[in-house]
Amino acid sequence: MKKFFKDFNSFISKGNALDLAVGIVIGTAFNAIVKSLVSDIITPLISLIGGKDIENWFWVMKGSATFDEATGTYISSSDAVILYYGRFFQSIIDFLLIALAIFVALKAITYFKKRIDDAKDALFDDKKEEQTL
Repeated sequence: MKKFFKDFNSFISKGNALDLAVGIVIGTAFNAIVKSLVSDIITPLISLIGGKDIENWFWVMKGSATFDEATGTYISSSDAVILYYGRFFQSIIDFLLIALAIFVALKAITYFKKRIDDAKDALFDDKKEEQTL
């Protein structure tokens, strides 16, 4: 059992495991921000076009479905077959915005990493020139 905890400590103290843990925490928080952007800002704007929330877009293929204003829900007949295409569109919008946000974040990180590396190289070259003089 002692060896197990020693191996676990060795694993967890490696940079990769800690980086992964930090990445998961930041990714979860980032996901919450993007979901809020989609559900609180973008979806209502798109709903202006369709007249109702995107997730509530559906097509009754068989049977019937009526809106109950008292409860705010749809009541469907027992034989109803309903295609909820709005939920699918909402998932696509969520995916595209999350992918766009990750792409922009990675572009920014790559840009700043390159700037830092260029500055380090310039600083190293300046020190090398001073040493040769």
